[in-house]
Amino acid sequence: MRHPLDRPVWSSLTSRQADLALGDAPTALRFDPAYALFVAAADASAESLRAMAALNVSPHGMGTVEAGPAPLPPGVRVRSTSEIMQMTASALTAGGGPDIAFEPLGEADAADMLALAALTVPGPFFEKTHRLGDFIGVKQDGRLIAMAGERMRPSGFTEVSGVCTHPDHRGRGYAKALMRVVTQRILERGEQAFLHVYAAHTATIALYETLGFSIRSPLTYTVLAGPELSRE
Repeated sequence: MRHPLDRPVWSSLTSRQADLALGDAPTALRFDPAYALFVAAADASAESLRAMAALNVSPHGMGTVEAGPAPLPPGVRVRSTSEIMQMTASALTAGGGPDIAFEPLGEADAADMLALAALTVPGPFFEKTHRLGDFIGVKQDGRLIAMAGERMRPSGFTEVSGVCTHPDHRGRGYAKALMRVVTQRILERGEQAFLHVYAAHTATIALYETLGFSIRSPLTYTVLAGPELSRE
């Protein structure tokens, strides 16, 4: 049996986030593109890969997160391939960070969350990404300056994601403090926290290790071009 985090997209869309899935569970599934970029085929069979290609319905394309290079669907061009590290935490390290005032984020904050993500690029973030899980943020004079939240949710696990700080407010410990809160809430629900980080971002990996995360496995993140780009 493969570990559910070896295929986090498939594990999420066939369990707690099945309501957000487009496609056919026996062959291929993707998140509704308003929520996330991610897609997964059930296996490497020709039938599954054809079904995966049919899910390439967004101009943003699709993204796979797999333990090893994912087989490619026919007629879909690769935009980029990156090695990422999957990190997990079953407990937080002792100690806190700066004592910050944060608040829950919701529908009223959706436009500000999307704007902050567009500015800082913490990962793929779309108009409904904030609905994938709980998000919290820091505001200054009513302006959102930092946030963190949840994304994929396989059974027993929740991904920490969307962590970002406005460039004018970095270096004050907001991201680390918000990550600590998000992670603690996941652990208190009896789940394990996980996240993904580019393998080349060694300083970021070191930061996550100070919170109690450790590297579980290298994975491959592949972005497939959307239908408009595929015709170039």
